[in-house]
Amino acid sequence: MNSRKFLFEFEDLPWFPTILRESMTDYLRYMFTLTNFYEPITSDIIEAMKEAGSTHILDLCSGGGGPMQIIQRNLESKLGQPVPVTLTDKFPNTAAFQFLADQAGNKISFIPTPVDAAEVPGKLTGFRTIFSGFHHFDDELAKKVLQNAVDNKAGIGIFDGGDKNILTALLIVILHPLAFFFLTPFFRPFKLSRFFFTYILPLVPLFTIWDGIISVTRLRSPKKLLQLFASVDDGNYHYTAGKRRNRWGMRVAFLIAIPRKP
Repeated sequence: MNSRKFLFEFEDLPWFPTILRESMTDYLRYMFTLTNFYEPITSDIIEAMKEAGSTHILDLCSGGGGPMQIIQRNLESKLGQPVPVTLTDKFPNTAAFQFLADQAGNKISFIPTPVDAAEVPGKLTGFRTIFSGFHHFDDELAKKVLQNAVDNKAGIGIFDGGDKNILTALLIVILHPLAFFFLTPFFRPFKLSRFFFTYILPLVPLFTIWDGIISVTRLRSPKKLLQLFASVDDGNYHYTAGKRRNRWGMRVAFLIAIPRKP
């Protein structure tokens, strides 16, 4: 029995209200930026982009922008040059995308229409990234996402943060309510609905906590990530996987796959 079919995440459901989904992804973006959660994989991305010959990032499953704003700053700080980013999502949070584009001086752009990570049009080029999104896919859909990258001869980096254990789930239950209570006034872009569904009818915190706990159960090990890519590899890719520990003691699992040079 595939538990992924039953342990659903609300934000994955097509009927889930946009007003709630966007408030949840805005929260995640704020927390990823505040904590610089994915900072340890900065050097991995730089090396991957160099090997792939890419100067541009095509971010898939961007949600509300996820950690991309701070990641872009980390990359530009180390490289000493601009790193253009294009945000995409199956359920694009265009208000958040526009906010980030304005903040970044248009070094961040976005696709306002839905982009399915398993069916990315070939015209969308760049080094592909997925942050905190790959665990949403069951194995078959995950393979399709990777297969699409191989079919388009695109480099791809999968990054999923967190440890798959009971402690992580407990921290979500304890820390998320506190973060929502104290930090919600600072979330941008400003939305009155966010305050209503956080403080009056706290659906956003409840759904976020549920999705966070389910996410922990779905995290994949580097070994599993390698197995998934091996199943779609056409022999023309170099790929590696591993973990990096961030300043908070939590680990980030990653898979990086680059087309071999002719």
